[in-house]
Amino acid sequence: MELNPRRPVRPNRDIPSLVHAMSMTGFQGRKLGESVRVWSSMIQDPDCTIILGLSGAMVPAGMQECLIELVAHHYVDAIVSTGANIFHDIAEHLSINHYLGHHCVDDATLYEEGIDRIYDVFAYENEFRDVDQKVAAFAESLAPYHASSADFTRRLARHLVATAPEGRSLTATAAQAKVPIYVPALCDSSLGIALTVARRRGAKVAIDQIADVDELTRIVEDAKKTGVVYIGGGVPKNFIQQTQVTASIHGHDPGGHAYAVQYTTDAPHWGGLSGCTFEEAISWGKESVETRSVQCFCDATIALPIVVSALLGNGLVRARQD
Repeated sequence: MELNPRRPVRPNRDIPSLVHAMSMTGFQGRKLGESVRVWSSMIQDPDCTIILGLSGAMVPAGMQECLIELVAHHYVDAIVSTGANIFHDIAEHLSINHYLGHHCVDDATLYEEGIDRIYDVFAYENEFRDVDQKVAAFAESLAPYHASSADFTRRLARHLVATAPEGRSLTATAAQAKVPIYVPALCDSSLGIALTVARRRGAKVAIDQIADVDELTRIVEDAKKTGVVYIGGGVPKNFIQQTQVTASIHGHDPGGHAYAVQYTTDAPHWGGLSGCTFEEAISWGKESVETRSVQCFCDATIALPIVVSALLGNGLVRARQD
């Protein structure tokens, strides 16, 4: 057996070079470097449709601009997100700030002050409720309305741009780039709260989550091959993964995702889908033995800025022609 020598990584101001060097080291630093290599292959593959799974609350954590750049450079073609990310993204578009806080704090005092805490990030509850009311009012303007979450986020993005043209958000950038955003657990967020407000006021509004399943599966069915990138796990990950199964039930054989990358802090031995390996997914037909896959066990708020900087620094131009 011929082995390739492990190479020590040297400090480097050039992020793409640094990340490439990391791919020749060991442990999760190596996985981070390898993930950039696989994601780069997706970008440069003209037959590949790239789907991004976005879990947790990456926007409050400060990852919004990284996500915007991914969409602006066409490094992803569709997004499946938690409702939290989209709600906080909308809030940012409307000039609602998230603030530096601390995880060691008296939360009862924060409650009395009307401050919400997301680990070490603070926000004002009354400002979020103002956003709830704005989203509720917009939903009322659509009534009667029954459509997928992607249709709703697209319409909401256009409304945001019209009412706050100076704002900047992932939601607005995605709509402009024609990148659909699906929120399969929309009710598990302030977006769900806002739509409930609209409904209690008498507006006939409903988000069709079955339409979400059908629409995203059709994207996979129509693709020559697919690549997936998971920031965390959760509902977005499995919602994307199950498209392979759904497509096969309807007479298509996508053959599993051709490329797969995940950044997660979960571990497979707990049995959850956030940490389950891509090897496990082969048994379901969600990935194949030929899938080029890398899982990096790292906090996404560490991995994402480095990875996006490396992709941009390499000057990658999307090969896919729509």
